[in-house]
Amino acid sequence: MDDYLAILKHEFEAGDQSFLIKIRVWLDWDRAAFTRLATAMHVYCLKHAGAVVVERWLAEGFWYLSTFTRDWTTHPNFPRIYGETYYLQTYEQLDDLAYWFFVGSSPYEERFIFEPLT
Repeated sequence: MDDYLAILKHEFEAGDQSFLIKIRVWLDWDRAAFTRLATAMHVYCLKHAGAVVVERWLAEGFWYLSTFTRDWTTHPNFPRIYGETYYLQTYEQLDDLAYWFFVGSSPYEERFIFEPLT
């Protein structure tokens, strides 16, 4: 995925058809949009492992998505059409990706391959 930075910029800015805009405005959890977002976040972490300096917009995006998604989509008025296990796993993925971004090391074992939920 060569366009991961463009995807992250679009997603973190809540661009048209982004995962964030869909959950925030349309109350629609788009599984494909989530997969696109989580994959781009994962690729960023892989390609920038050990980076000493990060851009603020990336830090804000990783932090915001990992906190806002859970807060917004656990509200009683958010339509949760997938099983509870799915949502818990996606929250964990976002938390793990944020951890990796901020700490600089993967929370996954070396032999584990990240698979975004679909």
